[in-house]
Amino acid sequence: MEVKLRMLGYILIFFANIIEVSLTTIRVVLITRGEKFYGSLIGFVEMIIWLCVAGTVLIGITQDPWKMIAYALGFSFGNYIGCILEDKLALGLITLNVIVSDKDGKTLAELLRTENVGVTILDAEGLKEGKKMLILHVKRKRKSQILKLIQNSDINAVISLTDTSTIYGGYGIRK
Repeated sequence: MEVKLRMLGYILIFFANIIEVSLTTIRVVLITRGEKFYGSLIGFVEMIIWLCVAGTVLIGITQDPWKMIAYALGFSFGNYIGCILEDKLALGLITLNVIVSDKDGKTLAELLRTENVGVTILDAEGLKEGKKMLILHVKRKRKSQILKLIQNSDINAVISLTDTSTIYGGYGIRK
């Protein structure tokens, strides 16, 4: 019976730490994206879980070092799951810089605009020829869709992505 209770304790430490560390990941993302209120609420819940788990682990840690192992494994898995959750939530905005040949710039811009993407076109200079640089600000949730659209267009493009914290004005993005 005592062994079963100990195992249950290890399992609870493991899963509680997964939840706590996953919440930490989401909280950090929310705060860096300017969502202070929601980040603070998650921080409150996160801290309650942490205090309960840390208190449980620290009591009798020298007699039962397996608590440390359960805690460390929960921490590791929590980081992994937190990253997966953050990727699925796709919070925030990104900026795509798309460089194409001079002749393909207008075509790609029109294709993107039919999908309700705001596009700014700039003249650019490559090593051997003139280029167009298309600048797009989009929600991260649309990243895959837009990348697929560009790839399926058969237009040769160099694309760089940058996280963007805030955008004021513009077309196609509503907060």
